[in-house]
Amino acid sequence: MRLRALLETDALGLRLLGGEDELDRTVRGVMTTDLRDPSRYLSGGELVLTGLAWRRDAADSEPFVRILAGAGVAGLAAGEAELGDIPADLVEACLHHRLPLFAVNETVAFATITEYVVRQVSGERAGDLAAVVDRHRRLMTSGPAGGGPEVVLDLLTSDLDLRAWVLSPTGRQIAGAGAPLPGPLGATLAGHHLAATRTGRRAPHRAAVAGTTYSLFPIRNTGRGAVPAARDVRESVLSDWLLAVEADASDWPAARLDLLQGVTQLIAVERDRRDAARTVRRRLAQEVLELVQAGAAPAEIAARLRVAAPVLLPGLGVAPQWQVVVARVDWSASGQAAAGEIASGPVAQALLEEILVDPAVSGPDSADRIAVAHTGEEAIALVPLPAVITAPAEPGEGEEDAAARADGEDADALAGEPGLHADALLASVREPLSAGLADDGRLTLGVSAAVHSAEGLRGALEEARHARRVAAARPGRVCAAGHHELASHVLLLPFVPDDVRRAFTARLLDPLRDYDRRHRAELIETLEAFLDCDGSWTRCAARLHLHVNTLRYRVGRIEQLTGRDLSRLEDKLDFFLALRMS
Repeated sequence: MRLRALLETDALGLRLLGGEDELDRTVRGVMTTDLRDPSRYLSGGELVLTGLAWRRDAADSEPFVRILAGAGVAGLAAGEAELGDIPADLVEACLHHRLPLFAVNETVAFATITEYVVRQVSGERAGDLAAVVDRHRRLMTSGPAGGGPEVVLDLLTSDLDLRAWVLSPTGRQIAGAGAPLPGPLGATLAGHHLAATRTGRRAPHRAAVAGTTYSLFPIRNTGRGAVPAARDVRESVLSDWLLAVEADASDWPAARLDLLQGVTQLIAVERDRRDAARTVRRRLAQEVLELVQAGAAPAEIAARLRVAAPVLLPGLGVAPQWQVVVARVDWSASGQAAAGEIASGPVAQALLEEILVDPAVSGPDSADRIAVAHTGEEAIALVPLPAVITAPAEPGEGEEDAAARADGEDADALAGEPGLHADALLASVREPLSAGLADDGRLTLGVSAAVHSAEGLRGALEEARHARRVAAARPGRVCAAGHHELASHVLLLPFVPDDVRRAFTARLLDPLRDYDRRHRAELIETLEAFLDCDGSWTRCAARLHLHVNTLRYRVGRIEQLTGRDLSRLEDKLDFFLALRMS
C-alpha cells in the first residue's frame, strides 16, 4: 500500500509534516521503536512509529533520521502524546533526508495503525504471492545463463504484458522486448533517470514522454556483493544500466515491484559478466599505454600492437591505424564525499567505453573494438581503425606512377579525416550525461589524429591530452576538442583570461551593439558576414541581400563608430577575434 492511502484514512489520525512529494512510497510493513539506532531491525519499506523517547535534545534528530533513511524505510510517524508538538529539529532532519514525516494524534494508539497496515499489506500480497514465486522461479532458470537479458524481458512481456528495455547511461539500447526504442527517446529516458538519481529520489523514477509514461529502475547488485549504500552516488551514476518499463509503477502492489527488483538483479549479474569480458581489452590498452609513457622502443610497442590488433579487429588481417582518446571526469565539492575522495579514473573509463560505442548499434557486445585503460584521474582509449589499403598497380602503370597515386590516395584519406571526430562522439550523449553530471561534474574529452605506426602513438597521446585541456577551458558540462583545433586560433582563445576577454570585446563591439539597439542597423550581423566573405563586397552583399552601396554605408558606419579600418588586415583580425570571444 502507499503512504498516501494512510494519510487519507481519517481513523488513523495522521497529519503530514513534510515529504509531500514522497507519498507514493510503498509501505511493506510497520515497526514501533524508541531505540536510538533501530537499523538492525529494519529491512526497508517500513512505516516507523516512534514516541520520541530516544530524543534527549535537538542534536539527536539528525542521526536518528539518517539511520532510517539509510535503511530505506517508507516514512516516520511520531506520536504527540509525549511531547505535544513534533520538534522542529525532527521536521528539519526529515526534510533534509527526504523522509516523509507524520504526526500521530495523541488519541490514536500505535496498535491501531499497526493493525491497519498489517491487514492491508497482507491482503495485497496474498493474491499475487503464488504468481510471484512462480515467475521468480522461471526467471532464475531462464535468466542470463539461458539467453541473456532478452529472455528475462520476453518473460515480462508474456507474463505481465510489459514492454521493457535495458538501457545504458547514455540511452543506448542494450536489450529489449519487441520494437527497439528510438535513439532520442532512449537518451531522454536516460537523462530523466540520471537527473532523478542525482537528486536522491527514490526509484523507480517516473518519466512521461510524448504522452507515454515510463518507469525507470536502476540496475545494480543488491546481493551479498553489493556496494554499501553510503557510497557516493557519483561513483556509479554514469556507469549503471537502467530498466525502462512502459508503464506507471506508482500504483503497483509491492509484489509486482519486488518482481521487477528481481529482474534488475538478474540483469545486474549479466552486466557483471559482460564487464569481466572487457578485462582482456583493458589489459591490452594498459600494457600499450605503459610502454608509450615509459618511452619504450617503437619495435616493442609495435609488437604489443600486433597482439592487440587480432583481438580488437578479428579477421582483418591488416595492421590498423590507431587513434587515442583521452577523457576525464572532474567533480566539485558537495554535501557527499569531497571531490578528491571520488575515484574518477574508473568512472571515466566506463564512460569512455560507452561513448565510443556507435549509438546506432544495439547490444552489449558492440564495444569489442574498444580498449580503454585508466591512469590517475583520466581514461585513455586505444581505438583501431582499418588501415588504408593501397590498390595494386594498374596495367601499364610504372612504379613511380603507382607511388604517386598511393600518395594521392593517402592524402585524400587524411583530408577526409577518417576515424573519430570529437563533436560527433558527444552529439547523441550530451543530454543524458549533462543530467548525470548535474551542477558539480564535468566531462572533458580530447581526440588525436589517426597514426599509422607505433612511432606515432606517443605524439597521439600528447595530442589527445592537449586537446582535452583545450576542451576543459571551455564552458559547459560536456566538452570535447579534436586534433584539428590544435593548429588554429581556437587553441589560444580558451586560455585568454576572462577580464581580458571582456575588455577586448567590449572595446570593439559595444559601440556597434549600442548602435544596433537604437537604430536596428544590424551592424554586428554585417560585420560577421563581411569577415566570413573574406572582405568581398559582392559576395557579402549577395549573402545579406543588400545593394553593394548599402553594404559600403554599413561598413563605413562600423569604421566610424570603432575608429578601425576594415581594409587593414590587423583590424580585420581584431574584429574576427572579438566576435569569436564574445
